[in-house]
Amino acid sequence: MELFKELTQLHGVSGYEREVREFIKGKAAPYADEITEDAIGNLIVLKKGSAPDKKKIMLAAHMDEIGVQVIKIEENGMIMIKSLGCSWIYTAYQSRVQFRNGTIGVIASRVRPEQIDNKFVNLYVDIGVSSKEEVLKYVDVGDVGVYMGPYAELAGEFITAKAIDDRVGCYMLLETLKNLKEVKNDIYFVFTVQEEEGCRGSKVTAERIQPDLGVAVDVTPGMDRPGDLEGSNTPGNGTAIKISDTSVICDEYLVEKMIDCCKREQIKYQKDVIYVGGTDASSINLSHYGVKAAGISVVTRYTHGPNAIVNKDDIRASIALLTGFVNESFEF
Repeated sequence: MELFKELTQLHGVSGYEREVREFIKGKAAPYADEITEDAIGNLIVLKKGSAPDKKKIMLAAHMDEIGVQVIKIEENGMIMIKSLGCSWIYTAYQSRVQFRNGTIGVIASRVRPEQIDNKFVNLYVDIGVSSKEEVLKYVDVGDVGVYMGPYAELAGEFITAKAIDDRVGCYMLLETLKNLKEVKNDIYFVFTVQEEEGCRGSKVTAERIQPDLGVAVDVTPGMDRPGDLEGSNTPGNGTAIKISDTSVICDEYLVEKMIDCCKREQIKYQKDVIYVGGTDASSINLSHYGVKAAGISVVTRYTHGPNAIVNKDDIRASIALLTGFVNESFEF
């Protein structure tokens, strides 16, 4: 999974996905019929189908990751920040961040840790210097940083890294694109921007493509450990077929087609129902005059932290489902 490793370590905070986009464009080019980059940075990779009754299928995985942005530099060298995307403040505290120029800092607190009170304004970044003048040699207002979380193989079939949300989706789209030899439907592999800021990229790409159906390819929270959400999602139990979340109720017909595909191809799967969270499926679903939408996810522990955990077998199962599903015939 060297490609997955490379993807997780790229720098791509919401709104600043350039490095990720250029990397993916290079990997997708040999397999694409057309590649389009839109005004806000979404990357659309088209694989044309040949069936007379073909559908337009939009697969969306977002390139952006959560991070921080500098809002002010104090005279004493404290770098004040805001969160881009939903950072859990208690995992942000004491994490390392890296700015785009390579400068590394540690997130510290202006108050006692127990008094942080879930307020990002209480945090700052320490890069090791003690004056605004010194800081400005390295970091300025508006600069963005990513959490540092090296890729590592854990026991069993587990992996940890930063930015698994949603570089695992980007990885699965690239692998699916490479797997497809004969293609029935027109498949739009869409690598979206700013999902962590409100699914912004998928809104405009769905309007542009006007697909017949869309699938968000993302992560979904693991629920097998204390402190995570209540539910059934468990790493190692297969690809997660989304049923519903806060933002979307998936199309029953598409869900049934996915389950049938898993049964036919002997792909291990689980049903994904969550009551907090959402994906690009929501924007696809509500685009134009309405689009049938579904989701395929990898169950992930500690999702919005620098050390998320996923299972390799779940990733493989998700790629297998994607590869089979996009070549289905759809009766609508």
